Amino acid sequence: MTAVGLRERKKQRTRDALVDAALDLFLTKGYEATTIDQIAAEVEVSPRTFFRYFASKEDVALSLTADEQRVLLAELVARPESESPFTALCQAMRSLLKMLRKTDDAETGRYLRCQKVVHSTPALLAGAMRLIKENERRLVAEVARRLGTDPWDLQPKFIVAVFLSVALACFDERTQDPVVLARRLEDLLTLTERSLCPGWDLPAFSAQTAGRPAEPAATTG
Repeated sequence: MTAVGLRERKKQRTRDALVDAALDLFLTKGYEATTIDQIAAEVEVSPRTFFRYFASKEDVALSLTADEQRVLLAELVARPESESPFTALCQAMRSLLKMLRKTDDAETGRYLRCQKVVHSTPALLAGAMRLIKENERRLVAEVARRLGTDPWDLQPKFIVAVFLSVALACFDERTQDPVVLARRLEDLLTLTERSLCPGWDLPAFSAQTAGRPAEPAATTG
């Protein structure tokens, strides 16, 4: 293994250790009562080292949520151009779900603690929703690119809004186990795909009719 690879693994271990220490302290002492100095001390690093990985307490508490949002966007961008926008979004989510299903015991425990902390702390729950809303704009931009339209148009916004409404329906304090969550979300994605009319997420007009004046409405009498 190269020196670069070893460095990256060491950095990932330190990052994971900081996340684990922070989550444990948040659960035992409370989010507000926990300080960055205490988190750093649990891992035997300096606060300066903490700030190399995270900008704040909220940043470390929401690190898994931020990671999920980055992965979702990256998976969407990687989907084939031949897929319709909603299909691409669903397939990107399925790739994320596959990662959740493959988590080891340490990752699963970290995920469960993170969910418990976030759902029991109003400020963090609001922060998680902010991250999702920020990523929503990026998802809309990618969907708009696929449609060849402007991100401010209603169609890409509507497509992403439908997708996120489906996804958020599964995310609550009662469904924290990543395997259970993945199964429920997969079922909901399948239900949604079966319920929507084929082609609903494609441009309403073909390239041949785009820009053509609308036909006058028929009159009676």
